[in-house]
Amino acid sequence: MVDPIADLLTRIRNASAVRKAEVILPYSKIKFEMVSLLEREGLIEKAEITEADAKKNKDVLAANFKQIKIILKYSRNGQSAITNLKRVSTPGRRIYVKKGRAPRVLDGLGISILTTSQGIMTNKEAYKKGLGGELICQIW
Repeated sequence: MVDPIADLLTRIRNASAVRKAEVILPYSKIKFEMVSLLEREGLIEKAEITEADAKKNKDVLAANFKQIKIILKYSRNGQSAITNLKRVSTPGRRIYVKKGRAPRVLDGLGISILTTSQGIMTNKEAYKKGLGGELICQIW
């Protein structure tokens, strides 16, 4: 896998398109920080770290790895809380923004996720702290 963040966004996008209740993906620190941020912003129900189930997984080596379990959030009529996800900065083309220059998504209805010197945060948090950084993705 070349881009694990794009994989995370694609799995969430595909699961919400077919109204799946949960998404399970391999653990990494940056991916868990991103889904924790989505949970804090109210775009997903819950994110937790789980161990791979050896009974379900036939590969014995894969049973030793951590996984991230994401429970998606839907409205009463079945509409997903996440309408769209867009990867902005890619491994081949990094996009950086200066402090106060992080783009607003849908005039403040969505969020941009940035990696800064103080960790991963939304564009609103980065603006309050006066930070810039790499623009990872936009979610609305």
